[in-house]
Amino acid sequence: MIDKLEAIKGRFEEVGQLLVKPDAMADMKEFSKLSKEYKELEKIVKKYEEYKKVLNEIKGSKSILETEKDEEFREMAKMELDELQPRKEKLEAELKQMLIPKDPNDSKNVILEIRAGAGGDEAAIFAGDLLRMYQKFAEKQGWKMTVSDYVEGTAGGYSRVVANIEGDDVYGMMKFESGVHRVQRVPATETQGRVHTSAASVVVLPEMDDVEVDLDLNDVRRDEFCSSGPGGQSVNTTYSAIRLTHIPTGIVVQCQDQKSKLKNYDKALKELKSRLYALEMQKKQEEIGAERKSMIGSGDRSDKIRTYNYPQGRVTDHRIGYSQHNLPQVMDGNIHEFIEQLRIADNAEKLKEGQAG
Repeated sequence: MIDKLEAIKGRFEEVGQLLVKPDAMADMKEFSKLSKEYKELEKIVKKYEEYKKVLNEIKGSKSILETEKDEEFREMAKMELDELQPRKEKLEAELKQMLIPKDPNDSKNVILEIRAGAGGDEAAIFAGDLLRMYQKFAEKQGWKMTVSDYVEGTAGGYSRVVANIEGDDVYGMMKFESGVHRVQRVPATETQGRVHTSAASVVVLPEMDDVEVDLDLNDVRRDEFCSSGPGGQSVNTTYSAIRLTHIPTGIVVQCQDQKSKLKNYDKALKELKSRLYALEMQKKQEEIGAERKSMIGSGDRSDKIRTYNYPQGRVTDHRIGYSQHNLPQVMDGNIHEFIEQLRIADNAEKLKEGQAG
């Protein structure tokens, strides 16, 4: 671990030198990238300096115990050691967490798709509830969320809805939301008062840049149509909505939230690239093998990940066996605690893999 930390310290000093060069700001993209790297490395280096200080203090206290004859001094050294040892262990644990390789996609914006599953009208209503939950969560994080495409449910909610979320560390926070979300409650359409189980699937995709996905535009069919509003009414009479079909894979995406045809095309193209990237990642995971696929972060849309039980006011995440009895607050966007617990479990899994490797 010390070797790794020394290498990080060396890189931190190197980046610091690059940032103060007279021509450092000539390439603003590179400067921004280096500034971000400097900030991330600085956190680790500060923690490492604190750790080294504690190690030196432990060394000093042990030296006193080995050489000092005065009982009073020896007692003070023992007391110091008793305080320093837990601090050393705590700092070691924190540094190990910091050294876990970060997912390069964590800082990316995301494309969120929610689809109504089993349960008919109630599933569509629940898909709408999930969208509102994520909108509230995005507000709390200071993110910007816009709906780019949707198909409304016949009794409310959505049979399918796609949204873009922009902000800091969006994918890092949202990636564990992919999977099947299940609701248990008495639907508004139920006359007998019976509890029904319905489901909606959530997919979270990192938004891909041009350089990261190799897409041949000759493989893409582009269709233009009039965008529609609530209740199926046409919201504009120009053909500004865009549908893109990737012929080799059959993936279809569409965007109709912008008045400009060009903006809708750009958003649809980003979504298509993100879906192609996700398809590529899925293939890679299957090649690696199911036994090494993280249970927490697999993002498989067939995984039942969370149940929202209305009669008991309980929300349970099945991947980590974590429950909260505050369903109204969760549906109001307070999902931070679930995300935090999933991140901790994911880091613990990565640490185990690192130690095994």
